[in-house]
Amino acid sequence: MPIAFEGVSYSYADPARQEKRKSRVKRRREAGVIEDPPSLEHGKPAWGADPDAVWALRDITFALDDGEFLGIAGHTGSGKSTLIQHMNGLVHPTRGRVLLDGQDLADKRAAQACRGKVGLVFQYPEYQLFAATVREDVAFGPRNLGLPADEVDRRVEAALESVRLDIAELGDKSPFELSGGQQRRVAFAGVLAMEPRVLVLDEPVAGLDPVAREEFLSLIARLHEEGLTVVMVSHSMDDLARLSDRVLVLNEGRQFAFGTPAEVFAHGDELRAIGLDVPAPQKLACELRKAGVNLPQELYNVETLADDLAAAFNSQAETDTGKGGSVRSGEAKAAQLLSEAAPDGTARPAGGRSERHHA
Repeated sequence: MPIAFEGVSYSYADPARQEKRKSRVKRRREAGVIEDPPSLEHGKPAWGADPDAVWALRDITFALDDGEFLGIAGHTGSGKSTLIQHMNGLVHPTRGRVLLDGQDLADKRAAQACRGKVGLVFQYPEYQLFAATVREDVAFGPRNLGLPADEVDRRVEAALESVRLDIAELGDKSPFELSGGQQRRVAFAGVLAMEPRVLVLDEPVAGLDPVAREEFLSLIARLHEEGLTVVMVSHSMDDLARLSDRVLVLNEGRQFAFGTPAEVFAHGDELRAIGLDVPAPQKLACELRKAGVNLPQELYNVETLADDLAAAFNSQAETDTGKGGSVRSGEAKAAQLLSEAAPDGTARPAGGRSERHHA
């Protein structure tokens, strides 16, 4: 397992201020001015007992498998970004520990070594571009590793090729002359040039138009298929269901659910109670099952739902024809249902098949 979280909790409270407060409370307690706090959970102070503490994460425990695609979901402020910043040692737990290949990232040497193994791409990474040329921007990370010039050049060329950018055409251009989508690809390439084993993405398709969005999701899926372990934070349940091997759901800093997409999205009522939802095709499939339509799969995306709906409607059409009823193709009925289902967003049009590596 490349990354493991063991009872990780994280507070944004200033550590120095907390230490001063603890010393002050200890002196007052020894003087008999205040009593010991009665609020305990399993022998530890209850959450919120310290007024200086703002807990962004609370007792997070899970392990990321090598080669896995992990999706992370949660409403705004649930702790998603804080959690992924622990994965390459940008921040360290207030309690618990984060392990990379068995090494505790609280150790400075382990944290330093992990920077090349875990690539973190922040939301809107194009805002981090700074160099005069695309080539120089992508080369910044490998050069800081102290690599020879020929190895830096090799990595830059390979990274730009991986994100489908032509180094001969764009390498010597300013990144600020490029389109928004191209700038994001350059930022991706800068991380890939470090040749990480784990790619951590915070809302990687935020702000992109639908075409660029699908192109980036296809790129991420391809990188995973080529062997990268991927962690992706997203507000899109459809994307997480389509791409992830497992999904981690956070709520108010706590681990709310963790399992395969089918396991997690089987609990629609619980997810809606914390402000999330199931993927739109899955929601539609649940409603159709209630109406008596035979849909055998546990988890659906647009493509698999369209296929099973067409089969179900074709079967029904054959039955109706035998009884003297009218015939209408299952494909046509499925397409209409998917595109017109509900104005509140129960389903969305299947405007094009996107690349996927999971059903």
